[in-house]
Amino acid sequence: MNLLLVRVLFVVGSIIIGFQAGSAKDSALMGGVVGLGTGLIIILLEIGMRKVSVRGLSSSVFGLVLGLIIAKLVGDAFSLAPLPAQTLQAIRTTLTLVFCYLGMVIGLRGKDEFNVIIPYVRLRRQDQSGESVILDTSVIIDGRITDIIKTKFLSSKLVVPKFVLKELQQIADSTDPIKRQRGRRGLEILHALQKDPSMNITIHDEDFPDIREVDAKLVKLGQLIEGKVLTVDYNLNRVAGIQGVTVLNINELANALKPVVFPGEEMRLKLIKEGKEHNQAVGYLDDGTMVVVEDARRLIGQEVKVAVTSVLQTQAGRMIFTKIEK
Repeated sequence: MNLLLVRVLFVVGSIIIGFQAGSAKDSALMGGVVGLGTGLIIILLEIGMRKVSVRGLSSSVFGLVLGLIIAKLVGDAFSLAPLPAQTLQAIRTTLTLVFCYLGMVIGLRGKDEFNVIIPYVRLRRQDQSGESVILDTSVIIDGRITDIIKTKFLSSKLVVPKFVLKELQQIADSTDPIKRQRGRRGLEILHALQKDPSMNITIHDEDFPDIREVDAKLVKLGQLIEGKVLTVDYNLNRVAGIQGVTVLNINELANALKPVVFPGEEMRLKLIKEGKEHNQAVGYLDDGTMVVVEDARRLIGQEVKVAVTSVLQTQAGRMIFTKIEK
């Protein structure tokens, strides 16, 4: 049963109820028209509320009930005073209106942290069961996530937010051919992950419309479901860490797995280009590690034997400084 059929049945039911109510007063046709109009108005209100989430509705209802309880308690306190009945009724009505409004507003503002609290028991959200890993747009496009999952080093539930899918779609539709290729690559990788029956991957519907940046949404979702964020973005790594969200950075993992070299160790590599400093040349190891060779600019394009002088570890990766082995 789809949504259109439900709406049609609701309108028909409204017409029938209006017709029956009008027939009791010898105005069945007018009652049917009123029922039709009422049904259409309610459907229009429902369409306007389609952005209201179930969690937002539940938190507002909780705030409404809490406001009613507080208004009742405060009203009972006023009833102890010798006030006229009319004044007391006006006070109760005002208190009910004010506390119900405040309760609903506070409930909606705090819907992301909404939890039902019972002494010594906290009922957790359905999507908080187990450890979740939230995939960033950059890590999906990067592609190494597929090989990491296949090695079974990452066995947590994978979560792909809808706003990440939207960003991937925007990149895939970009007029820039490089961006378009990256976006399509990300969508293909995600599709391959979903097709693999061994992958525990879900799409999360939370969108946070009041937050514009995707990185901020990822941090908020990580706080909400108490999950970890998987990324290759260094800036997201720092921002999430400051806000208490655990980050798994594939680049840091790759740097940790690179073979260790020590000063004095010898290696052979091909020099590719000039270095930043005078007379330097640069080459790369098989794992992508940059090797800077002193006094070797004249040897660019050749394969040389070098000896390690020092190793510099940075946030962006590791750099090895060498000199020509004579």
